[in-house]
Amino acid sequence: MRVTMIGTGYVGLVSGACFADFGHEVVCVDKDETKIRKLEAGEIPIYEPGLEALVAENVKAGRLSFSLDLAASTPTADAVFIAVGTPSRRGDGFADLSYVYKAAEEIAEVMDGYTVVVTKSTVPVGTGTEVEEIIRRVRPDADFSVVSNPEFLREGAAIMDFKKPDRVIVGAEDERAKKVMRELYRPLYLNETPIVFTNRATSELIKYAANAFLATKITFINEMADICEKVGANVQEVAKGIGLDGRIGSKFLHAGPGYGGSCFPKDTLALVRTAQVNDAPTRIVEAVVEINDNRKKKMASRVIDACGGSLEGKTVAVLGLTFKPNTDDMRDAPSLDIVPALKAAGAKVRAFDPAGMHEAQGLLKDVEYVDGPYNTLEGADAVVIITEWDEFRALDLERVKSLMKTPIMIDLRNIYRPDEMAEAGIAYHSIGRP
Repeated sequence: MRVTMIGTGYVGLVSGACFADFGHEVVCVDKDETKIRKLEAGEIPIYEPGLEALVAENVKAGRLSFSLDLAASTPTADAVFIAVGTPSRRGDGFADLSYVYKAAEEIAEVMDGYTVVVTKSTVPVGTGTEVEEIIRRVRPDADFSVVSNPEFLREGAAIMDFKKPDRVIVGAEDERAKKVMRELYRPLYLNETPIVFTNRATSELIKYAANAFLATKITFINEMADICEKVGANVQEVAKGIGLDGRIGSKFLHAGPGYGGSCFPKDTLALVRTAQVNDAPTRIVEAVVEINDNRKKKMASRVIDACGGSLEGKTVAVLGLTFKPNTDDMRDAPSLDIVPALKAAGAKVRAFDPAGMHEAQGLLKDVEYVDGPYNTLEGADAVVIITEWDEFRALDLERVKSLMKTPIMIDLRNIYRPDEMAEAGIAYHSIGRP
Protein backbone atom coordinates (compact mmCIF):
# COMPACT_ATOMS: atom_id res chain seq x y z
CA MET A 1 0.00 0.00 0.00
CA ARG A 2 1.01 3.62 -0.49
CA VAL A 3 1.25 5.70 2.68
CA THR A 4 1.93 9.40 3.22
CA MET A 5 3.04 10.34 6.73
CA ILE A 6 2.72 14.04 7.56
CA GLY A 7 5.25 14.93 10.23
CA THR A 8 8.74 13.53 10.78
CA GLY A 9 8.81 13.92 14.53
CA TYR A 10 8.95 10.99 16.91
CA VAL A 11 5.61 9.39 16.02
CA GLY A 12 5.73 10.11 12.29
CA LEU A 13 9.28 8.93 11.72
CA VAL A 14 8.97 5.74 13.76
CA SER A 15 5.57 4.89 12.30
CA GLY A 16 6.68 5.63 8.75
CA ALA A 17 9.83 3.53 9.05
CA CYS A 18 7.91 0.61 10.57
CA PHE A 19 5.16 0.71 7.93
CA ALA A 20 7.89 0.67 5.29
CA ASP A 21 9.45 -2.31 7.01
CA PHE A 22 6.06 -4.05 6.72
CA GLY A 23 6.47 -3.71 2.96
CA HIS A 24 4.39 -0.60 2.29
CA GLU A 25 5.61 2.33 0.20
CA VAL A 26 5.94 5.29 2.58
CA VAL A 27 6.69 8.97 2.01
CA CYS A 28 7.34 11.05 5.13
CA VAL A 29 6.51 14.72 4.53
CA ASP A 30 7.56 17.72 6.58
CA LYS A 31 7.75 21.49 6.10
CA ASP A 32 11.11 21.71 7.83
CA GLU A 33 13.58 21.69 4.94
CA THR A 34 16.59 21.25 7.21
CA LYS A 35 15.06 18.15 8.81
CA ILE A 36 14.15 16.61 5.44
CA ARG A 37 17.61 17.22 4.01
CA LYS A 38 19.20 15.61 7.05
CA LEU A 39 16.90 12.60 6.78
CA GLU A 40 17.77 12.26 3.10
CA ALA A 41 21.42 12.28 4.15
CA GLY A 42 20.79 9.52 6.69
CA GLU A 43 20.83 11.75 9.77
CA ILE A 44 18.16 10.89 12.34
CA PRO A 45 16.87 13.93 14.29
CA ILE A 46 15.83 11.94 17.38
CA TYR A 47 17.53 9.36 19.58
CA GLU A 48 15.71 6.05 19.40
CA PRO A 49 17.53 2.70 19.58
CA GLY A 50 17.46 0.87 16.25
CA LEU A 51 15.76 3.67 14.29
CA GLU A 52 18.78 4.79 12.27
CA ALA A 53 19.39 1.26 10.95
CA LEU A 54 15.67 0.72 10.24
CA VAL A 55 15.42 3.97 8.26
CA ALA A 56 18.60 3.25 6.30
CA GLU A 57 17.48 -0.27 5.40
CA ASN A 58 14.09 0.84 4.08
CA VAL A 59 15.46 3.85 2.22
CA LYS A 60 17.93 1.52 0.51
CA ALA A 61 15.10 -0.87 -0.35
CA GLY A 62 13.14 1.98 -1.94
CA ARG A 63 10.19 1.69 0.42
CA LEU A 64 10.85 4.85 2.46
CA SER A 65 11.50 8.37 1.24
CA PHE A 66 11.30 11.93 2.52
CA SER A 67 9.77 15.00 0.92
CA LEU A 68 8.77 18.63 1.38
CA ASP A 69 6.02 18.29 -1.22
CA LEU A 70 2.71 16.95 0.10
CA ALA A 71 1.11 17.24 -3.33
CA ALA A 72 3.60 14.80 -4.84
CA SER A 73 2.58 11.82 -2.70
CA THR A 74 -0.97 12.40 -1.48
CA PRO A 75 -2.92 11.89 -4.74
CA THR A 76 -1.66 8.30 -5.04
CA ALA A 77 -1.80 7.44 -1.33
CA ASP A 78 -4.18 4.85 0.07
CA ALA A 79 -3.79 6.39 3.52
CA VAL A 80 -2.52 9.76 4.68
CA PHE A 81 -1.47 9.90 8.33
CA ILE A 82 -1.48 13.12 10.32
CA ALA A 83 1.38 12.79 12.81
CA VAL A 84 2.05 16.40 13.75
CA GLY A 85 2.54 17.89 17.19
CA THR A 86 -0.36 18.62 19.55
CA PRO A 87 1.36 20.49 22.40
CA SER A 88 -0.48 21.96 25.35
CA ARG A 89 -1.93 25.29 24.36
CA ARG A 90 -0.54 28.20 26.29
CA GLY A 91 -2.88 29.63 28.86
CA ASP A 92 -5.51 26.92 29.15
CA GLY A 93 -3.85 23.50 28.79
CA PHE A 94 -6.03 22.33 25.91
CA ALA A 95 -4.30 20.45 23.10
CA ASP A 96 -3.18 22.83 20.35
CA LEU A 97 -4.75 21.37 17.21
CA SER A 98 -3.67 24.07 14.78
CA TYR A 99 -1.12 21.80 13.08
CA VAL A 100 -3.68 19.01 12.75
CA TYR A 101 -6.27 21.32 11.18
CA LYS A 102 -3.73 22.86 8.81
CA ALA A 103 -2.67 19.38 7.69
CA ALA A 104 -6.32 18.49 7.04
CA GLU A 105 -6.75 21.55 4.82
CA GLU A 106 -3.62 20.75 2.85
CA ILE A 107 -4.61 17.10 2.40
CA ALA A 108 -8.01 18.18 1.09
CA GLU A 109 -6.43 20.42 -1.51
CA VAL A 110 -4.32 17.67 -3.10
CA MET A 111 -6.12 14.36 -2.49
CA ASP A 112 -7.39 12.45 -5.50
CA GLY A 113 -9.67 9.41 -5.39
CA TYR A 114 -10.72 7.53 -2.27
CA THR A 115 -8.32 8.31 0.57
CA VAL A 116 -8.27 7.32 4.21
CA VAL A 117 -7.10 10.23 6.38
CA VAL A 118 -5.74 8.92 9.67
CA THR A 119 -5.13 10.95 12.82
CA LYS A 120 -2.05 9.42 14.45
CA SER A 121 -1.43 12.48 16.59
CA THR A 122 -2.88 12.41 20.10
CA VAL A 123 -6.05 14.46 19.84
CA PRO A 124 -9.10 15.17 22.03
CA VAL A 125 -12.44 13.51 21.44
CA GLY A 126 -14.19 15.09 18.49
CA THR A 127 -11.08 16.00 16.52
CA GLY A 128 -11.82 13.40 13.84
CA THR A 129 -15.17 15.03 13.25
CA GLU A 130 -13.50 18.43 12.95
CA VAL A 131 -10.98 17.03 10.46
CA GLU A 132 -13.81 15.53 8.41
CA GLU A 133 -15.67 18.84 8.37
CA ILE A 134 -12.54 20.74 7.30
CA ILE A 135 -11.88 18.39 4.40
CA ARG A 136 -15.54 18.48 3.38
CA ARG A 137 -15.52 22.27 3.43
CA VAL A 138 -12.35 22.55 1.33
CA ARG A 139 -13.32 19.73 -1.05
CA PRO A 140 -17.08 19.07 -1.08
CA ASP A 141 -16.59 16.50 -3.83
CA ALA A 142 -13.87 14.49 -2.04
CA ASP A 143 -14.17 10.74 -1.54
CA PHE A 144 -12.56 9.98 1.81
CA SER A 145 -12.86 8.60 5.33
CA VAL A 146 -11.37 9.92 8.54
CA VAL A 147 -9.97 7.37 10.96
CA SER A 148 -8.48 7.60 14.45
CA ASN A 149 -5.43 5.38 15.02
CA PRO A 150 -3.68 6.49 18.23
CA GLU A 151 -0.08 5.51 18.90
CA PHE A 152 1.14 3.76 22.04
CA LEU A 153 4.90 4.01 21.52
CA ARG A 154 7.28 4.10 24.47
CA GLU A 155 10.33 6.20 23.82
CA GLY A 156 13.34 3.89 23.92
CA ALA A 157 11.28 0.87 22.82
CA ALA A 158 9.21 2.36 20.01
CA ILE A 159 10.13 -0.01 17.21
CA MET A 160 9.26 -3.06 19.28
CA ASP A 161 6.05 -1.40 20.40
CA PHE A 162 5.01 -0.74 16.80
CA LYS A 163 5.90 -4.18 15.49
CA LYS A 164 4.73 -6.21 18.49
CA PRO A 165 2.07 -4.05 20.13
CA ASP A 166 -0.28 -5.06 22.90
CA ARG A 167 -3.09 -3.90 20.62
CA VAL A 168 -3.92 -1.66 17.68
CA ILE A 169 -6.84 0.73 18.12
CA VAL A 170 -8.74 1.88 15.03
CA GLY A 171 -11.67 4.28 15.20
CA ALA A 172 -13.51 4.06 11.89
CA GLU A 173 -17.05 4.90 10.83
CA ASP A 174 -17.33 2.85 7.61
CA GLU A 175 -16.32 -0.53 6.24
CA ARG A 176 -14.16 0.84 3.42
CA ALA A 177 -11.88 2.55 5.91
CA LYS A 178 -11.69 -0.57 8.06
CA LYS A 179 -10.61 -2.60 5.02
CA VAL A 180 -7.74 -0.20 4.32
CA MET A 181 -6.60 -0.22 7.95
CA ARG A 182 -6.73 -4.02 8.09
CA GLU A 183 -4.47 -4.17 5.04
CA LEU A 184 -2.03 -1.66 6.51
CA TYR A 185 -1.69 -3.70 9.68
CA ARG A 186 -2.00 -7.10 7.99
CA PRO A 187 1.55 -8.18 9.02
CA LEU A 188 0.47 -7.95 12.65
CA TYR A 189 -2.30 -10.46 12.10
CA LEU A 190 0.45 -13.06 11.72
CA ASN A 191 1.39 -12.35 15.34
CA GLU A 192 -2.28 -12.44 16.36
CA THR A 193 -2.13 -8.86 17.56
CA PRO A 194 -5.56 -7.72 18.82
CA ILE A 195 -6.88 -5.04 16.47
CA VAL A 196 -9.77 -3.29 18.15
CA PHE A 197 -12.24 -1.45 15.92
CA THR A 198 -14.35 1.25 17.55
CA ASN A 199 -15.97 4.49 16.51
CA ARG A 200 -13.70 7.55 16.31
CA ALA A 201 -14.74 9.14 19.59
CA THR A 202 -14.01 5.95 21.51
CA SER A 203 -10.62 5.54 19.85
CA GLU A 204 -9.66 9.13 20.64
CA LEU A 205 -10.64 8.70 24.28
CA ILE A 206 -8.81 5.37 24.63
CA LYS A 207 -5.48 7.11 24.07
CA TYR A 208 -6.10 9.74 26.75
CA ALA A 209 -7.60 7.22 29.16
CA ALA A 210 -4.61 4.89 28.80
CA ASN A 211 -2.05 7.62 29.48
CA ALA A 212 -4.07 9.06 32.35
CA PHE A 213 -4.33 5.62 33.97
CA LEU A 214 -0.57 4.99 33.70
CA ALA A 215 0.17 8.47 35.06
CA THR A 216 -2.17 7.68 37.94
CA LYS A 217 -0.27 4.47 38.75
CA ILE A 218 3.00 6.41 38.85
CA THR A 219 1.52 9.09 41.08
CA PHE A 220 -0.09 6.51 43.36
CA ILE A 221 3.18 4.68 44.04
CA ASN A 222 4.95 8.01 44.58
CA GLU A 223 2.43 8.85 47.29
CA MET A 224 2.89 5.40 48.81
CA ALA A 225 6.64 6.12 48.84
CA ASP A 226 6.00 9.24 50.91
CA ILE A 227 4.01 7.17 53.40
CA CYS A 228 6.76 4.55 53.47
CA GLU A 229 9.30 7.16 54.48
CA LYS A 230 7.12 8.20 57.41
CA VAL A 231 6.35 4.73 58.75
CA GLY A 232 9.56 2.82 57.96
CA ALA A 233 8.17 0.69 55.11
CA ASN A 234 9.87 -0.14 51.80
CA VAL A 235 8.09 1.13 48.68
CA GLN A 236 9.77 -1.38 46.40
CA GLU A 237 8.40 -4.22 48.47
CA VAL A 238 5.00 -2.54 48.59
CA ALA A 239 5.06 -2.28 44.80
CA LYS A 240 6.02 -5.93 44.45
CA GLY A 241 3.35 -7.00 46.91
CA ILE A 242 0.54 -5.21 45.11
CA GLY A 243 1.96 -5.73 41.62
CA LEU A 244 1.72 -9.51 41.93
CA ASP A 245 -2.04 -9.04 42.06
CA GLY A 246 -3.14 -9.72 38.49
CA ARG A 247 -5.78 -7.03 38.76
CA ILE A 248 -3.10 -4.41 39.40
CA GLY A 249 0.08 -5.55 37.64
CA SER A 250 3.67 -4.50 38.31
CA LYS A 251 4.28 -2.04 35.48
CA PHE A 252 4.54 1.68 36.27
CA LEU A 253 4.84 1.03 40.00
CA HIS A 254 8.32 2.53 40.33
CA ALA A 255 8.66 5.41 42.76
CA GLY A 256 10.65 8.40 41.57
CA PRO A 257 10.71 12.15 41.02
CA GLY A 258 7.50 12.26 38.97
CA TYR A 259 6.60 11.58 35.37
CA GLY A 260 7.59 13.72 32.40
CA GLY A 261 7.99 13.29 28.66
CA SER A 262 6.05 14.14 25.55
CA CYS A 263 2.80 12.37 26.45
CA PHE A 264 1.76 12.06 30.09
CA PRO A 265 1.97 15.74 31.13
CA LYS A 266 0.16 17.18 28.13
CA ASP A 267 -2.32 14.31 27.74
CA THR A 268 -3.45 14.31 31.36
CA LEU A 269 -3.89 18.07 31.25
CA ALA A 270 -5.78 17.91 27.94
CA LEU A 271 -8.08 15.21 29.35
CA VAL A 272 -8.79 17.36 32.40
CA ARG A 273 -9.71 20.33 30.20
CA THR A 274 -11.85 18.20 27.86
CA ALA A 275 -13.69 16.70 30.83
CA GLN A 276 -14.33 20.12 32.35
CA VAL A 277 -15.72 21.53 29.11
CA ASN A 278 -18.07 18.56 28.82
CA ASP A 279 -19.22 18.89 32.45
CA ALA A 280 -17.73 15.52 33.38
CA PRO A 281 -14.78 16.52 35.58
CA THR A 282 -12.12 13.90 36.25
CA ARG A 283 -11.20 14.57 39.87
CA ILE A 284 -8.67 11.74 40.00
CA VAL A 285 -6.77 12.97 36.95
CA GLU A 286 -6.93 16.56 38.19
CA ALA A 287 -5.24 15.43 41.40
CA VAL A 288 -2.64 13.44 39.47
CA VAL A 289 -1.66 16.52 37.44
CA GLU A 290 -1.35 18.70 40.55
CA ILE A 291 0.53 16.12 42.62
CA ASN A 292 3.01 15.36 39.87
CA ASP A 293 3.77 19.03 39.22
CA ASN A 294 4.38 19.62 42.91
CA ARG A 295 6.49 16.49 43.29
CA LYS A 296 8.98 17.51 40.63
CA LYS A 297 9.34 20.92 42.23
CA LYS A 298 9.96 19.41 45.69
CA MET A 299 12.74 17.00 44.66
CA ALA A 300 15.49 19.60 45.07
CA SER A 301 14.61 19.90 48.76
CA ARG A 302 15.73 16.28 49.21
CA VAL A 303 19.16 17.24 47.93
CA ILE A 304 19.29 20.30 50.17
CA ASP A 305 18.30 18.26 53.23
CA ALA A 306 20.87 15.56 52.42
CA CYS A 307 23.55 18.24 52.30
CA GLY A 308 22.78 19.57 55.75
CA GLY A 309 20.20 22.17 54.81
CA SER A 310 22.29 24.36 52.50
CA LEU A 311 23.81 24.13 49.03
CA GLU A 312 25.44 27.54 49.10
CA GLY A 313 28.85 27.28 47.43
CA LYS A 314 28.56 23.51 46.97
CA THR A 315 28.94 21.45 43.80
CA VAL A 316 26.18 19.00 42.91
CA ALA A 317 26.79 16.30 40.30
CA VAL A 318 23.71 15.34 38.27
CA LEU A 319 23.47 12.01 36.48
CA GLY A 320 20.72 11.92 33.88
CA LEU A 321 18.70 14.80 32.44
CA THR A 322 16.18 13.27 30.04
CA PHE A 323 12.75 12.29 31.31
CA LYS A 324 13.62 8.58 30.93
CA PRO A 325 16.51 6.44 29.65
CA ASN A 326 17.13 5.60 25.98
CA THR A 327 15.84 8.90 24.65
CA ASP A 328 17.11 12.44 24.16
CA ASP A 329 13.69 13.86 25.02
CA MET A 330 13.75 16.64 27.59
CA ARG A 331 10.07 17.55 27.44
CA ASP A 332 8.72 18.06 30.98
CA ALA A 333 11.69 16.13 32.38
CA PRO A 334 12.00 16.31 36.20
CA SER A 335 15.50 17.75 35.70
CA LEU A 336 13.92 20.94 34.33
CA ASP A 337 12.48 21.59 37.80
CA ILE A 338 15.26 20.07 39.88
CA VAL A 339 18.36 21.65 38.34
CA PRO A 340 17.11 25.28 38.43
CA ALA A 341 16.04 24.77 42.06
CA LEU A 342 19.51 23.48 42.96
CA LYS A 343 21.07 26.52 41.32
CA ALA A 344 18.63 28.86 43.06
CA ALA A 345 19.76 27.30 46.35
CA GLY A 346 23.34 28.33 45.60
CA ALA A 347 24.75 25.16 44.08
CA LYS A 348 27.11 24.81 41.17
CA VAL A 349 25.69 22.04 38.96
CA ARG A 350 27.80 19.67 36.87
CA ALA A 351 25.82 17.25 34.70
CA PHE A 352 26.08 14.31 32.32
CA ASP A 353 23.48 12.51 30.23
CA PRO A 354 24.33 9.85 27.62
CA ALA A 355 21.99 11.25 24.95
CA GLY A 356 20.26 14.40 26.17
CA MET A 357 22.97 17.00 26.73
CA HIS A 358 22.51 18.73 23.38
CA GLU A 359 18.82 19.23 24.12
CA ALA A 360 19.51 20.11 27.73
CA GLN A 361 21.99 22.85 26.88
CA GLY A 362 19.24 24.91 25.30
CA LEU A 363 17.00 24.50 28.35
CA LEU A 364 19.29 24.46 31.37
CA LYS A 365 21.73 27.36 31.38
CA ASP A 366 24.79 27.93 33.58
CA VAL A 367 25.34 24.20 34.00
CA GLU A 368 28.73 22.58 33.45
CA TYR A 369 28.20 19.72 31.02
CA VAL A 370 30.88 17.04 31.11
CA ASP A 371 31.63 13.76 29.36
CA GLY A 372 31.01 10.65 31.40
CA PRO A 373 29.56 9.97 34.86
CA TYR A 374 32.86 9.98 36.75
CA ASN A 375 33.81 13.42 35.43
CA THR A 376 30.72 14.83 37.11
CA LEU A 377 31.87 13.53 40.49
CA GLU A 378 35.27 15.19 40.82
CA GLY A 379 35.17 17.35 43.93
CA ALA A 380 31.38 17.17 44.19
CA ASP A 381 29.62 17.63 47.50
CA ALA A 382 26.71 15.40 46.39
CA VAL A 383 25.53 13.40 43.41
CA VAL A 384 21.90 13.15 42.29
CA ILE A 385 20.62 10.38 40.02
CA ILE A 386 17.65 11.79 38.12
CA THR A 387 17.45 9.39 35.14
CA GLU A 388 18.13 5.66 35.47
CA TRP A 389 20.38 5.09 32.45
CA ASP A 390 21.95 1.62 32.47
CA GLU A 391 25.48 3.00 32.70
CA PHE A 392 24.62 4.53 36.08
CA ARG A 393 23.49 1.21 37.55
CA ALA A 394 26.90 -0.32 38.18
CA LEU A 395 29.20 2.55 39.11
CA ASP A 396 32.48 1.69 40.83
CA LEU A 397 31.46 2.81 44.31
CA GLU A 398 35.03 2.94 45.58
CA ARG A 399 35.88 5.26 42.73
CA VAL A 400 32.75 7.30 43.36
CA LYS A 401 33.76 7.84 46.97
CA SER A 402 37.36 8.72 46.11
CA LEU A 403 36.35 11.34 43.52
CA MET A 404 33.81 13.19 45.64
CA LYS A 405 34.57 15.85 48.21
CA THR A 406 31.81 14.43 50.39
CA PRO A 407 30.31 11.07 49.40
CA ILE A 408 26.59 11.83 49.42
CA MET A 409 24.23 10.24 46.90
CA ILE A 410 20.59 11.15 46.37
CA ASP A 411 19.15 8.35 44.24
CA LEU A 412 15.77 9.47 42.90
CA ARG A 413 15.31 6.20 40.97
CA ASN A 414 16.21 3.62 43.66
CA ILE A 415 18.76 1.85 41.48
CA TYR A 416 21.12 1.01 44.36
CA ARG A 417 20.62 -0.90 47.60
CA PRO A 418 20.99 0.97 50.87
CA ASP A 419 23.13 -1.80 52.37
CA GLU A 420 25.70 -1.77 49.57
CA MET A 421 25.99 2.03 49.79
CA ALA A 422 26.48 1.85 53.55
CA GLU A 423 29.20 -0.75 53.04
CA ALA A 424 30.89 1.54 50.51
CA GLY A 425 30.87 4.43 52.98
CA ILE A 426 28.51 6.61 50.96
CA ALA A 427 25.72 8.55 52.65
CA TYR A 428 22.75 7.35 50.67
CA HIS A 429 19.26 8.79 50.26
CA SER A 430 16.58 7.15 48.11
CA ILE A 431 12.82 7.24 47.58
CA GLY A 432 10.42 5.46 49.95
CA ARG A 433 12.94 3.15 51.59
CA PRO A 434 14.20 3.02 55.20
